[in-house]
Amino acid sequence: MLRPAFLLLCALLALVGGSVSCSKDSGTIDASDLRPFRPIPDALPAKSNPATEAKVTLGRLLYYEPRLSKSQTISCNTCHNLDAYGVDGEPTSDGHMGQQGDRNSPTVYNAAGHFVQFWDGRAPDVEEQAKGPILNPVEMAMDSEDDVVTVLRSIPEYVEAFKRAFPDEKNPVTFDNAARAIGAFERGLVTPSRWDRFLRGDRQALTSEEQAGFKTFISVGCQACHMGAFVGGSIYQKLGVYDPWPDSKDPGRYKVTQNEGDWMIFKVASLRNVEKTAPYFHNGKVQTLEEAVSLMADHQLGRKLKESEVKAILAWLKTLTGEIPAEYIKPPALPASTSATPPPNWRLHTAD
Repeated sequence: MLRPAFLLLCALLALVGGSVSCSKDSGTIDASDLRPFRPIPDALPAKSNPATEAKVTLGRLLYYEPRLSKSQTISCNTCHNLDAYGVDGEPTSDGHMGQQGDRNSPTVYNAAGHFVQFWDGRAPDVEEQAKGPILNPVEMAMDSEDDVVTVLRSIPEYVEAFKRAFPDEKNPVTFDNAARAIGAFERGLVTPSRWDRFLRGDRQALTSEEQAGFKTFISVGCQACHMGAFVGGSIYQKLGVYDPWPDSKDPGRYKVTQNEGDWMIFKVASLRNVEKTAPYFHNGKVQTLEEAVSLMADHQLGRKLKESEVKAILAWLKTLTGEIPAEYIKPPALPASTSATPPPNWRLHTAD
């Protein structure tokens, strides 16, 4: 039986064009269950970095540009493959000269809406995050910001693209502006899904099985950490709340803050497109979504899930798989190098 308060809410929402599924045959989802969630935005703008067509166009070029790496073989897209839901499918990614990173490369899709970037939150936004891998000696391994600028200024097409993207600046080709352009492009990497259609009022967007899976997700308590438009990506949480996590080699946010209270604290991952972004967790050691769900319930909530509960939750999680913006992410034709463009492994030290 539908509760009177819920019926009243449904009536009010109907008057204002609301988006809660309200009839008996629409499943068992109540308005109270939906309060922690909201539809994903169409874009993820930032006042500090307003997007323009010229800036996004430049950012797309730079996202696919391997000459931003010392070997000139690694681009942002290498580890965050936009055709593969923004991941490379590896536990940890291959970097400069085959070096391995120590954390899993998370998807870049919808990441601009998260409250911080990286597993340990060391960057506040995608613009700042874009700088990290380029200068990381294990990843793209450029020696300095100046070296990045030297490469970009050696290619006339990039010089012109920076002028168009940052028309009010006398010397627009800078490392910071490269990061701003990449960030502007990433802010358009949004993947709406059937879950968003449901939240906006399409009662047929989810099957009864999927709606029951959402109810299981709620009853287990997963929404305590995985909520909001991105079903995560909005808070930090200790890994191993009820039961210690079996692998504590990575100290998590402690690595940034040196605060003992931040030991094994990580940014809560978004569950958007989680069906497509294996392997899971900060170290990429869990291969299946079934195991990931079971581990989370066990270690974070102190619950041993039945196989039927895991299956139900997975049915709903798959409704979070969104639509990749195929035209937006289409790889651009990159401008050619010139005689002034440094060669691969420029300034390569023997210690590398």
